Amino acid sequence: MLLLEEKILRDGRVLPGGVLKVGSFLNQQIDAGLLRAMGEEIARLFSGCGVNKILTVEASGIAIAAAAALEMGVPMVFAKKHKTSNVDGDVYSAPAHSFTHGNDYNMVVSRDYLTSADRVLLADDFLANGNALEGLIKLTEMAGAELCGAAIAIEKCFQGGGDALRARGVRVESLAMIERMDGSEIVFRH
Repeated sequence: MLLLEEKILRDGRVLPGGVLKVGSFLNQQIDAGLLRAMGEEIARLFSGCGVNKILTVEASGIAIAAAAALEMGVPMVFAKKHKTSNVDGDVYSAPAHSFTHGNDYNMVVSRDYLTSADRVLLADDFLANGNALEGLIKLTEMAGAELCGAAIAIEKCFQGGGDALRARGVRVESLAMIERMDGSEIVFRH
């Protein structure tokens, strides 16, 4: 998606350790026009797949998932990174590791919001090693739901998570695919 790639080149910053900072338009401050365009593109890519629910993990994936859900006319559910007092009843739970934050967490989603009747599209802001998506896949499997694929805003291809998921047969559609980041240079895969 050229619009997203241009925004990354203009406003993104490469930080040490393979981190791409996009907080000025995607993670903390959100460019609403860009978000709408991303939601439209995800809806186009997955039209005809019968998606009836979009699943993400808090917090940065929520905006992208909500934009896609709005365009597709389906509910969006987000897994919490920890069970809290406002998550009552039975939950599905799966471990995950955050590359960006360097920590492990246990994602949970209420069994009321993810069921065997669901055809699930996963959505997230980044795909690096694939740990968050692996956790979301486990939650989907635990619910007996059908996985339709994963929609990602930015994939860091050099970290291999997307290729590993595709090799397992998971349909992964990334709106911007970064082949490499060297210092301040960002090279996209097309």
